[in-house]
Amino acid sequence: MKNNIKISNEAWAVLEARSHDPFAFLGRHTSATGVIIRAFKPRAEKMWLLPQSGRAVAMKRVLGTDFFTIARDSDAGDYRFRIENKEGDKWEEEDVYRFAPTLGEMDLHLIGEGNHFEKYRIMGAHVREYEGVSGVGFAVWAPSASRVSVVGNFNHWDGREHQMRVRGSSGVWEIFIPGLCEEETYKFELRSQQGEVFEKTDPYAQQMELRPATASVVHNCKAYTWSDAAWVDNRAVHQAADKPMSIYEVHLGSWRRPEGDTSEYLNYRELAHELVKYCLWMGYTHLELMPVTEHPFDGSWGYQTVGYFAPTSRFGSPDEFRYFIDYCHQSGIGVFLDWVPAHFPKDAHGLARFDGTPLYEHEDPRLGEHKDWGTYIFNFGRNEVRNFLIASALFWLDEYHLDGLRVDAVASMLYLDYSREEGEWTPNKFGGRENLEAVEFIKQFNCLVHERFPGAVTMAEESTSWPMVSRPTYLGGLGFTMKWNMGWMNDTLSYFENEPVHRSYHHHELTFSMVYAFTENFILPFSHDEVVHGKGSMPQKMPGDDWQKFANLRLLYGFMYAHPGKKLQFNGMEFGQWPEWDFDKELSWDQTNFMPHQGLQLMMRDMNHLYKDQPALHEVDFEGGGFEWIDCNDAEQSVLSFERRDKNGGIVIVVLNLTPVVRRDYRLGVPLPGAYSEIMNTDAKIYGGSNLGNAGCVVTQDKPWMDKPYSMNLILPPLSCLMFRPEA
Repeated sequence: MKNNIKISNEAWAVLEARSHDPFAFLGRHTSATGVIIRAFKPRAEKMWLLPQSGRAVAMKRVLGTDFFTIARDSDAGDYRFRIENKEGDKWEEEDVYRFAPTLGEMDLHLIGEGNHFEKYRIMGAHVREYEGVSGVGFAVWAPSASRVSVVGNFNHWDGREHQMRVRGSSGVWEIFIPGLCEEETYKFELRSQQGEVFEKTDPYAQQMELRPATASVVHNCKAYTWSDAAWVDNRAVHQAADKPMSIYEVHLGSWRRPEGDTSEYLNYRELAHELVKYCLWMGYTHLELMPVTEHPFDGSWGYQTVGYFAPTSRFGSPDEFRYFIDYCHQSGIGVFLDWVPAHFPKDAHGLARFDGTPLYEHEDPRLGEHKDWGTYIFNFGRNEVRNFLIASALFWLDEYHLDGLRVDAVASMLYLDYSREEGEWTPNKFGGRENLEAVEFIKQFNCLVHERFPGAVTMAEESTSWPMVSRPTYLGGLGFTMKWNMGWMNDTLSYFENEPVHRSYHHHELTFSMVYAFTENFILPFSHDEVVHGKGSMPQKMPGDDWQKFANLRLLYGFMYAHPGKKLQFNGMEFGQWPEWDFDKELSWDQTNFMPHQGLQLMMRDMNHLYKDQPALHEVDFEGGGFEWIDCNDAEQSVLSFERRDKNGGIVIVVLNLTPVVRRDYRLGVPLPGAYSEIMNTDAKIYGGSNLGNAGCVVTQDKPWMDKPYSMNLILPPLSCLMFRPEA
């Protein structure tokens, strides 16, 4: 009882903002004498019912409450409300609680079993016309909440209004709010079972406010018109295993900044034009974007995500990001996204303890927390969580036409004891250390990506010896298209960090990769991870004086491009940026105006174009037929030589001189007679080298050598990579 007025339990629940089904009381309901319409408007002083036909009729306030009611003899059809507040302001609006549920039973069934792979079309906020009225439909999964509301400027962020209804046992709450449109900011306000009230960002939001603000933004994804059909329709051809793939890994916030302003960013449109122009000049085939999924902390570089369906607003709107990808595709550049399904941050507005309970994460910290990173681990065994992540992956490929996903921190997903001491982890049901639920998630993710988006690439950043990472699931593999070759990267950098005089003792650190080179479909990565946290820039890793440092870098990149496997290089490495990478500063582009940085950049440009032009350097990357050693045992002189072959028998001969000692009259065995053009010499003067070499061409002699029927006499410049091609 309140002021001697009897109020039902349903009404009390609405009044106290704890209703799980406000539709059961509010809106239009049949009564013994006809129809009764109830509304709850905390800021209303007076209300009128506006029938579809007829005059406005005043509604009665329930004494001592913010409820307004009106009884009708019969159902007058659709209606609206006219509202007047204490200040005398008047407006009209639809009754939110007269609309039927927006989600169908099949949607709820698929969500419950974890098989609604287009959840992004119904969950979150969607501009739509419903029952003849335009507005926004909202849906969120929060099974342990006792009440969920949509809050925003439209209701003064008051969770008493727009309380949502839960759909049975699905845990999905939904509501259609008429009159709302694109660009409206909102959050979900939740009440836990313990009575705690808090706000959360929409997990399925497709746009979010610029940090430090944390609200979600209603986005209409249907507004953009694509012009990249020629690329998308031929993606499977562009990205086939026998095609060149030279990936430029980019951090959009630090690649370039507006001229003279280090505190601002270029927007997606500006970045599109600048990056495409640069990639075309440099010869890169693809961009890989460090995570642009929305994240609150710049210093996480995007790897601590709160917006699994929202491109960061740091660089503009979602449609401007679509323009970025569209423009890249029209220019023949593919775009990959770094995607992080392993873990998420503990920010209060994000996924953490979303409905007051561990919902997206495991409750047990031995399964649910990354101590090293201060983050939560997804509960891959929960249908709805697994479905959330797979829907996110498919969303980026569908709505943004991305060409593939690089999956971060795969090793941390595969192993229950990853970065844990004894007693800090729980074995699986067989007593092993493998995370069986994560393995099944990864397999399902890969199967669905390849099934729904032919030609799309999935790449695993996986640093262990887990078998068959890039083999199909029907053969027992994880199903990735390719795997980062972290072993090659570590061994190669370890070798090059040695002073040349000591390299003969480490010779087989460079040759070891060929023992396992074809067990996976490998990408050779020199990524951002190698130039952060005190590891030093690429030039700083190299031994010797400045000349030798950059000669070593040119040699290192030459070896990379000659070695089997696709290529990935982080921005700034291509010109040997001297300082270690800083996410908060523009790259040191001024260095490209001077030697030796300018020379290294020109060599990388020529190397990229040569790599694309020579089938032998890219056609057979994942099978043994594309590679053969000529001599891998010349440790004394620290010289390596090998052949790369294409499908039609074409070859490129590669010779590496890994010391600063010039090798004159170095006899090299070759398989074919005739003249060989010197198509790459990393010691060329234009690159900053000493300009030694073989005058552009060498003619063979009928002298067997190194188990080859012919040989040629070479000059091997100091710290150089040479490439030769038989003339036609």
